[in-house]
Amino acid sequence: MSPVRIRSPAPNLFVGQALGLRGALSPAELYMKQLLALALLPASLALAQYKMEPAGAPPADLAPAFIAALQQQGVRILGPDGSAYCEVWFRTKLASGPKSTDDAVTLSIPQGALLGVIRFAGPAQDRRGQSLKAGTYTLRYSQYPVNGDHQGVAPQRDFALLVRVSDDSDPGANPGFDALAALSAKASGTPHPAVLSIWSSASDKFPNFTKQGEHDWVLDAKLGDLPISIILAGKVEG
Repeated sequence: MSPVRIRSPAPNLFVGQALGLRGALSPAELYMKQLLALALLPASLALAQYKMEPAGAPPADLAPAFIAALQQQGVRILGPDGSAYCEVWFRTKLASGPKSTDDAVTLSIPQGALLGVIRFAGPAQDRRGQSLKAGTYTLRYSQYPVNGDHQGVAPQRDFALLVRVSDDSDPGANPGFDALAALSAKASGTPHPAVLSIWSSASDKFPNFTKQGEHDWVLDAKLGDLPISIILAGKVEG
């Protein structure tokens, strides 16, 4: 007698059983299920929640001159999984710069001035979506140039440029735009500087951390006596 060969179930039968469906999925049903899963993914990401908590003193491995310039109480941002995403320490005081006649400039801060220090616990992204390695960076003030290359990036021209602490030795320095952009490009590893969007804050609570729009998480904080807002999580869409 010839052995009886039992035919294995079709692959989409296993898929159907895994999804709690009876019998095999037709190709059309399987395709629709895949589309549904892809459609739900952005919604699940949009529900991701970040939280704020105290971070304590600045990192002990910073140069003493930087530690002396920073507030001794920082802010820690926790990611959706509850682990640390980043920590930020702002300056205790900052000299004001000339007031701009451009309405798109919301802050009167000197070009290149140190704003603070940020430390990422793991891989992160800047406002442009550029990859940033885990580590500590200085934040320095600048404005994006009016040359047509940055239209739509933000309603304001104020930005914080990130510089690796190993490339930044003097908290009192005010590097010009070209020099600062070159230093910041080392942080992004691209021809573009690594940037975070900042502007003058209208909040009445400091520090404060809220979601604005669909995907931006904004910290309102005091830089000395100056109230600022900075997007710590979220990149430009489109």
